[in-house]
Amino acid sequence: MDIILIIISALFILLGLFGSVLPILPGPPLSWLGLLILHLTKAVQMNTTLLIITGIIAIIIFVLDYIIPAVGTKKFGGSKAGMIGTSIGLVVGLVSPIPGGIILGPFIGAFIGEMINKNDSKSAIKAAFGSFIGFIASTFIKFIVSIIFLGIYINTIWEYRESIFTF
Repeated sequence: MDIILIIISALFILLGLFGSVLPILPGPPLSWLGLLILHLTKAVQMNTTLLIITGIIAIIIFVLDYIIPAVGTKKFGGSKAGMIGTSIGLVVGLVSPIPGGIILGPFIGAFIGEMINKNDSKSAIKAAFGSFIGFIASTFIKFIVSIIFLGIYINTIWEYRESIFTF
């Protein structure tokens, strides 16, 4: 049973890693769920304090994921229309066959949202750039936290490898 839980845990860790880049999935919370599932195995005795701290970090990053792009947009003079355009552009960029669509989509979406709102291309480009910077910063933070959770997972599996793989 432990091997099955370890495999499920690894899948959640990897899903969280993909989720740190894909906005559809909440990356760090999924990675943390993988750590929690690993903790539930009998073969691994994971530190509960570490699990609580990483859980708090995952929640903080989850909340910041919504705040950082909005702050980036507002800092550069963007509006709510720009933030909505960023979100729509992100979804369109994900499903479009354009290379780099996940990066170009939020920028173009913010630009279109700002153009609808302001009709001034200079301020729309500035707001779109702020939205893009906020999105990139948020994605980078999520990715780093998910990589750290992956490192904790690998380290824990390596530390308990004899008790896990003893048949």
